[in-house]
Amino acid sequence: MNKTKILITGGAGNIGSVTVEKLVADPSNFVVVVDNLSTGLLNKLPTENKGNWTFVKGDVNIYHDIAQIMLAHQFDHVFHFAAVVGVQRTQENPVSVLRDIDGIKNILELSKNTSVKRIFYASSSEVYGEPVSLPQHEHTTPLNSRVPYAVVKNIGECFCKSYHQEFGLNYTIYRYFNTYGPNQSTDFVLPRFLEAALKNKDITLYGDGSQTRTFTYVDDTIDASLACLTKNDVVNDVVNIGNDVAISMIDLANLIIKTTSSRSKIVYLDPLKEGDMTRRQPDNTKMRQLLNRPLISLEEGIARMLASKQFLASIGL
Repeated sequence: MNKTKILITGGAGNIGSVTVEKLVADPSNFVVVVDNLSTGLLNKLPTENKGNWTFVKGDVNIYHDIAQIMLAHQFDHVFHFAAVVGVQRTQENPVSVLRDIDGIKNILELSKNTSVKRIFYASSSEVYGEPVSLPQHEHTTPLNSRVPYAVVKNIGECFCKSYHQEFGLNYTIYRYFNTYGPNQSTDFVLPRFLEAALKNKDITLYGDGSQTRTFTYVDDTIDASLACLTKNDVVNDVVNIGNDVAISMIDLANLIIKTTSSRSKIVYLDPLKEGDMTRRQPDNTKMRQLLNRPLISLEEGIARMLASKQFLASIGL
């Protein structure tokens, strides 16, 4: 049987690892996972279905690393998730963020010269910047962020569109809003709050905690993302992937304290200098059509996190 060959860069991260897990559950797929393990972890990868996936440590920003892999396998599809992520991490490492442009160029250049049918590119809600209106729509909301991470994601989107226009390379762009789940590291807000609450430590907020965000459980994120492949949808287009129910950081902290019966106190820190937008909320009409089912509520998602042995082990509980 001819298998569908799929490359996932950044596959040992939060979104990448669950994408791997769902794709390798289908024996007709063969998945190659590439990650430089700067933030990804091997223990996030599946322990089963070893016959139809393999891991290669490599850096997509280094042409020689990724060229050897792509030329050897002749992939049908590429999911490009590798990137420096997280508001604080990207603010502290802006040059590393800029280097991710090399990875985008490498993936697209190699894809157009091999057998790749479509690139699935992980962009971000950060490209919208401070919103001028809500909800944020893929085609009518301006992209006005100037922080390096968002600019690089926007550049990646432009590269995808340009390679399609000039070389006919098909793409799908995912604008991911906050995705959480058992594989997410605790330097992201929801697992960080959960860890603090479970250990009865202070929960810290930047500014007054009035910033609003939406939180998407990882199964919703990946199921919608993969539906673009299986339904042959969102071809040469952009889709917001995110829950549209907004919550403030102070309300999130209080919800987690109540849910975990924690003795944690809320402590307020100085606001971040930039990158911490006051509001974020997607128009997720396309995503809901892709899923064709209700999204997982924040309360249910938190319950799943608390029931996850993997998450509890990751925070030492």
